[in-house]
Amino acid sequence: MRHHGHSAPSTPVETAAQAAAPERTDGRTLQRLIPYLWTYKWRVLFALGFMVGAKLANVSVPLLLKNLIDTMTLKPGDPVAVLVVPVGLLLAYGGLRLTTSAFTEMRELVFAKATQGAARSIALQTFEHLHALSLRFHLARQTGGMTRDIERGVRGIESLISYSLYSIVPTLIEVALVLTILAVRFDAWYAWITLSALTVYIFFTVRVTEWRTQYRRQANEFDSAAHTKAIDSLLNYETVKYFGNETFEANRYDESLERLRRARLKAQTSLSILNAGQQLIIAIALVAMLWRATQGVVEGRMTLGDLVMINAFMIQLYIPLNFLGVLYREIKQSLTDLNKMFVLMDREREVADVPGAQPLGFNEAPALRFESVSFAYEPDRPILRNISFEIPAGKTVAVVGPSGSGKSTLARLMFRFYDVQQGRITLAGQDIRQVTQASVRQAIGIVPQDTVLFNDTVAYNIGYGRTGSTQVEIEAAAKAARIHDFIVSTPQGYATSVGERGLKLSGGEKQRVAIARTLLKNPPVLVFDEATSALDSANERAIQAELASAAQNKTTLVIAHRLSTVVDAYEILVMDAGQIVERGTHAQLLAAQGRYAQMWALQQSAESTPETSTEPDVSSLAGASAQPIPA
Repeated sequence: MRHHGHSAPSTPVETAAQAAAPERTDGRTLQRLIPYLWTYKWRVLFALGFMVGAKLANVSVPLLLKNLIDTMTLKPGDPVAVLVVPVGLLLAYGGLRLTTSAFTEMRELVFAKATQGAARSIALQTFEHLHALSLRFHLARQTGGMTRDIERGVRGIESLISYSLYSIVPTLIEVALVLTILAVRFDAWYAWITLSALTVYIFFTVRVTEWRTQYRRQANEFDSAAHTKAIDSLLNYETVKYFGNETFEANRYDESLERLRRARLKAQTSLSILNAGQQLIIAIALVAMLWRATQGVVEGRMTLGDLVMINAFMIQLYIPLNFLGVLYREIKQSLTDLNKMFVLMDREREVADVPGAQPLGFNEAPALRFESVSFAYEPDRPILRNISFEIPAGKTVAVVGPSGSGKSTLARLMFRFYDVQQGRITLAGQDIRQVTQASVRQAIGIVPQDTVLFNDTVAYNIGYGRTGSTQVEIEAAAKAARIHDFIVSTPQGYATSVGERGLKLSGGEKQRVAIARTLLKNPPVLVFDEATSALDSANERAIQAELASAAQNKTTLVIAHRLSTVVDAYEILVMDAGQIVERGTHAQLLAAQGRYAQMWALQQSAESTPETSTEPDVSSLAGASAQPIPA
């Protein structure tokens, strides 16, 4: 197997740029979220109206209780009491409570579509943006942690809206109404005591929550790390079993869980401190308010109803404030989670269409040209050095050479997974950087050496080559790839699940599914990257004939180790260390008695010796004396 060895993580320049990027503030995160909600502006306005109505009804309850209590100063046995108590108390009190609940439920019902719509839009945009990012990002990503960030971000939208619109904002409205009533109906001291208590309460809650956020952040980081390790280990289940490293993997996972446990214990301890401090502030404020109200009743300045009303107001205010720490923490955490998702959305695309790019245009199989192409995944490690060659329209060109010589990089550049740093690649005479990526990729089909399949059915994976294909077309492609008989021999046929990354299939079966998928796509340009390396000799010969037939009148690039598969190519390029060291037809290269002739002799010798592998390592032929030849 060749070493791709080029799946480098972020370059030093990219890493430095990311480190220098300013951290997004909570305000900027909210500004980014608001347009998604404002798409449903009428629902937002109606929800706000219902919220205000619910709070007005809620604040009216203590006022009603005061009037009822004050009007119940009747003599014992007075028949009016029978009328006042059941009718006035039950109907009015029940009506206000029902109104509060009705407005609250209508608010949530009206705003649910805005919340879910915003979450859906952001999640979809993030998904589309991740697909638009370059291969470099996806080779360096940690799938478990990234999916966890997206999951938390989507959930954070709902939490943020729920906690802010349904808890914080209504509480602030209620505080404003209560302070106004207390200041107008009684002396200003009641308002000042309430306002002072609220100020101290909020200040204490914010400061302590900010302090304990570090523990919550650590817990989330350790949670993502543990999740990443678990996912990575399970995805590589066979490798773990091959080396008997189950205990090693369990210990790694346990280390992450232990760090997570310690972080969560710190978070819980700090939460207990927060809750105790909040209760102390509330208790002091309640005692001060009720002491002053009790004095007013004793002195005759206030009625018993006033005392009940003030107590009811305080209970209504402080019950939601009890959860202010939790709400503030959750809002901060939701903003952090949402910010992580926005950071993913804001990550710049390394490969992007130029403004006004048009689709690739051609009427027949296009010619493919590499013109003085140089490329490096990392600045200090060049992969391709001044590569130039042409595949005429409808012809087949093969590339051979030792592992690490840059053969597979040619295919990655054709698909614009990366852009060349020097020179250009043209299809039908058009620079592929000047046309849309979608049209370039639609024009090219590839059978990769390392085939990864979706965790779905065989039919789905073959049909992925051209979505919307009929069952007849899928089966025709499978027959051409010599896998139809195997599929129909299984109990579920084409409905057979291939498992995670296709692990239920053998290497040869996966490769034949990949061949069928590409044959179904039927593009004008084909790339065969060791397309039959996992097949036995009998199947290889049969499928080679099918591939040769499929390549008729198509522009084809064949990347191969086994030279017997490329003898009929229009031209054969021999690569070493990112340069073309020989080129010509099979006969010309044999006559030249150079590198290709050595590789051919070695493979012929190996195939004629039963004890020797039929796939010799030609990398030993990569000598320092190899010199590039001009195009």
